[in-house]
Amino acid sequence: MLRIIGRHTLNLVQAMGDFALFTGISFRSAVGSRKIIRRIARAAFEQGTRCLPVILIVGMFTGLVLGLQGYYVLNRFGSESLLGALVSLSLVRELGPVLAALMLVGQAGSALAAELGIQRNSEQIAALETMGVSSHAYLVAPRLIAALLVFPMQAALFVTVGLWGGSLSGSLLLGLEPGIYWSAVERAVESQDVRECFTKAVVFGLLTMALCSYHGFNTHRCRSATGARAVSASTTRAVVQSSITVLAADYVITSFLV
Repeated sequence: MLRIIGRHTLNLVQAMGDFALFTGISFRSAVGSRKIIRRIARAAFEQGTRCLPVILIVGMFTGLVLGLQGYYVLNRFGSESLLGALVSLSLVRELGPVLAALMLVGQAGSALAAELGIQRNSEQIAALETMGVSSHAYLVAPRLIAALLVFPMQAALFVTVGLWGGSLSGSLLLGLEPGIYWSAVERAVESQDVRECFTKAVVFGLLTMALCSYHGFNTHRCRSATGARAVSASTTRAVVQSSITVLAADYVITSFLV
């Protein structure tokens, strides 16, 4: 039993070290890379514009559900006027950055892992390295830098749409005055809450896109499958680990900032 535990522990430490080195090399390779701005803009389009519909839809329905559930809970205590505070703090501090990151992982992260996995299997990455082109600078670094920019903006958009969804639930469906709702939002949200939201979004963006890039880039190391099955396995592993990492990082950041 001790031997099994020790082996798995060593494998975990080695994997974490490989991931840290992979991320560090990717950022270092971006320095002095040619046409890096153009590749960052393309990555930002993939993570931002293409993921915009899912962010808008999920954000709206999250706000609608929060408004409905929050109203019925607060109504039991005669505190319906605090609906805006409940919805805004829930979105800004927790649900906004977390759900936005999970949606981006499901769409942009899975696509990134699959793309890099296919490029590894078809030896396109090996061809780049043979020609003297840094595969980290060309394929990975723009995605990581773009994530640091896109994830906070997507989280802010998610929160904004969610607030309007909560307002629709409170005012149109339940009869709460819109002025009461928005005044509660204004009183509840402080600059510290906004900083926490953006901090989480930046951390989530870095961790998730780095994990998806790492698993896709190292598809050839998959021992359980080869070819298309290896791409499928690495993509699934990337999405699952990224989702778990978002929740774990959310707890760690919240415990330090609360």
